[in-house]
Amino acid sequence: MRGAAQRAGGAAPVERLLGTLESWVPKPAAWAFAVRIWLAMMLALYAAFWLQLDSASSAAVCVAILAQPKRGQALSKAGYRFLGTVVGGIVGIGLMGLFGQDRVLLLLGFACWLGLCVFVAQFLQDTRAYGAMLAGYTVAIVAIAHIDAPQTVFDAAIGRVAAIAVGIVAITFINDALASPSTWQALLPRLADAHAAARAFARESLTRGDPGPERTAALIRKVAPMRADASAIAGELDDGLHRAAGARSAIAALYVLAAASRALAAALTRVDETGPRVREAHALALRSVSEGEEPRAEALARDGGRLRDLVDEAMRDPGASLNEIMALQRALDVVEAATFAEDGARALADGHAPLRDIALPTHRDFQVALRAALRVMIAFGLTAGLFILLGLPQATFALVQVAATCALSSVTPDPRKFALGVLIGMPLAALCAGFVLFVMLNGNQGFPLLAIAMAPVVFFGCLVSLHPPSFTIGFITLVFTPVLMAPDNPQSYDPQTFLMNALLVVAAAVILFLTIRLVLPISASQHRAFALEEARRDLAEALTGAGGDATTRTSLNADRLFQFSAWNSGSGAVRRASLHHAFAVAQLEAAAARAHAQLRTLSEIGGLVPLVAETRKALASGRPADLDRTAHALIGEAKRHDRAIRLQLARAVTDLATASRVMRGHGRFFRRLFVLNS
Repeated sequence: MRGAAQRAGGAAPVERLLGTLESWVPKPAAWAFAVRIWLAMMLALYAAFWLQLDSASSAAVCVAILAQPKRGQALSKAGYRFLGTVVGGIVGIGLMGLFGQDRVLLLLGFACWLGLCVFVAQFLQDTRAYGAMLAGYTVAIVAIAHIDAPQTVFDAAIGRVAAIAVGIVAITFINDALASPSTWQALLPRLADAHAAARAFARESLTRGDPGPERTAALIRKVAPMRADASAIAGELDDGLHRAAGARSAIAALYVLAAASRALAAALTRVDETGPRVREAHALALRSVSEGEEPRAEALARDGGRLRDLVDEAMRDPGASLNEIMALQRALDVVEAATFAEDGARALADGHAPLRDIALPTHRDFQVALRAALRVMIAFGLTAGLFILLGLPQATFALVQVAATCALSSVTPDPRKFALGVLIGMPLAALCAGFVLFVMLNGNQGFPLLAIAMAPVVFFGCLVSLHPPSFTIGFITLVFTPVLMAPDNPQSYDPQTFLMNALLVVAAAVILFLTIRLVLPISASQHRAFALEEARRDLAEALTGAGGDATTRTSLNADRLFQFSAWNSGSGAVRRASLHHAFAVAQLEAAAARAHAQLRTLSEIGGLVPLVAETRKALASGRPADLDRTAHALIGEAKRHDRAIRLQLARAVTDLATASRVMRGHGRFFRRLFVLNS
């Protein structure tokens, strides 16, 4: 017995070691990805040499930057990279034409342009943000790098655009020729898994009660990361637009499903006596998220029609209470969300036109964007001044690297982790470039030898970048190795120039590392404060009817909650309280936006104009008692109108009552936000 226990104890560390090694051993798909990037990089270099482009190495660097495991990701990034390069080239030529004779004004103009691009990139999404940021530091490559020879700027811009085009064509051709995995195929199982998790969450809400904000935040964290892949699907296939729209519709529906199931659970607890209508509605909502086979569209449509009948029946029944109407309407919301989720998932799988095409906006803070822009401008200005005082002969090369790395850090989720990865990756890239140039090539010329010598570095960078913790290290190694090698025909072997360039890129990494930590740093508490201020502003707009579409607002709030949960810190009680308040803000904003959307339509009906105006005023004033009174008044008007109007009234009164209850439950908090009257 004791020997068996000892053998088991001895085997445990071995099993853990084997498990760790297995997790780091590249899978066949990772090797295939590395092969594709190496082939694309060599094809781009060969084409650039054949075309005799002045900046042939830019084609290889372009492929390295576009190195994405999925075809749609690479295509989306390539399109915005080309657009950003063209815009940056035009601006670079313009700045040089205006300030070519005054270096101080040229550097100042570039710093302002770079800050503007970084600021704009903060409010864009995914590859669009990358394109905006690229338009900023391309000016450094085109204009600042040629500050001593302004007459060559136009040729440099044309050569840069041509090299980028060659890199894009090369990686696109290789991805198509070698059947690179499609983004939609990788997203499909993830969406199915999130769909199943959302249905399980809804079932728990309807059978056991509200799971609470923390469980809801965990579900949002599962759904939110899929938005980036959903936006990259459109260019992969002929029906890619439909698949992308389906993915967006499904993601938005999962957000709504979580919120609606919690709202239905809360509404059921407030119904004094559960009648047959409420019991049937609860059963239909539960069936729409049931386990087993995927619910068919026909069954969901039939259940949705039946729930509308129940809502209409309750609105015509003088004995129906507001709480009953709320429960019926929330059950209908659950079924509608389940319908859109099922339809969107099917659209992603088969490419049919989904029931809707909506946007998935993301949360961005003005203060964070402004600080990011100012940080880049200050870092570039201080670096330029320092290098000018030192009189370094290759200062322009260093300025380009500082501008590029600072701009890249501004569009990453965590600039601090990115800066640390750059600090590790830059020396590694310098070592790799030096090894290839002075050990493997060692003065020899010839493209086949260059391709063979670069293969280990490309494979290393690709494989390391596939692991999220080490992504930045692999990315920097993959990108800056060809930057430092500067492949040319014939290849130059100047150790003094290479060592100076290597020293300058490492210095750029150190500057970035210090900049992120010392220049306008943003703590987690500041992130929360900025997010809360943006939420307060959006909530004030929603209460006055300027909140926009309710579905997009729900998606925006979900993204805000996703980010807020990452910034939330402190003790467990503090985190729970902060998250509880954040969800209350989101719930009130969504209810106000939906209520105003219905009231705008109802305001066109003659007999409801005075009551609708009074209701909108009560919503804007933030008085729960007035909201309850106008909600009951709208129910009293229902029997005088047709079915379509009654269904609109039911949705409006449900959201009005929801807003009233949220205001009552969090009155002190909302008064501190100055969105409610005392």
